[in-house]
Amino acid sequence: MNKRIVHDALILTAFTLVLGFILALVQGITAEPIDKANKAAAQKAYQAVFSDAKSFEKYDYDADEADKLVSDAGYKDTIDDIETALDSNKEALGYVITVTAKDGSQGSITFSVGIKNDGTVNGYSITSISETPGLGMKAEEADFYKQFENKKVDKFDVVKTTPSKDDEIEAITGSTITSKAMANGCNAAITYFQNKLQGGAN
Repeated sequence: MNKRIVHDALILTAFTLVLGFILALVQGITAEPIDKANKAAAQKAYQAVFSDAKSFEKYDYDADEADKLVSDAGYKDTIDDIETALDSNKEALGYVITVTAKDGSQGSITFSVGIKNDGTVNGYSITSISETPGLGMKAEEADFYKQFENKKVDKFDVVKTTPSKDDEIEAITGSTITSKAMANGCNAAITYFQNKLQGGAN
């Protein structure tokens, strides 16, 4: 009986080790392509919000300080990455701030916001979203996202009627939650920019 138990235990252990090896091998094979795809998607987003930039350079920032700054301003969002947008002479044109909005209707939304040195918002480009098709997913459509482009504002406000001011964004019909998530994410980026980047990086 004891020999049988030992035998079964050895087989189970061997099976577990082999399975672990296979999983590690698969992870190793897929990790690099996934990483490359993520980096390519990020670069595409940077270029989308700063089309005149020739290159982008990672900006070193304090993530905890950024989160506190954003939280103190009343936003739940996080600053995930900051890139300096550079021209052909390596002069800074502005910044690309990648934000994760925590309050989408179906979860988090990650997107990059381009902001020029003078504070003008170029717009945003989404890299991760899982909102409801036909509703929240319209955040990816031009009718909505173009409302954020070329706006120099302190913050965006979502309204349910036709906007009458530059800082007003007309909500997606039936998806006010997603609309506010996008506006708040942009506001988080603006908040960080105004406090830490405007007038030259601190």
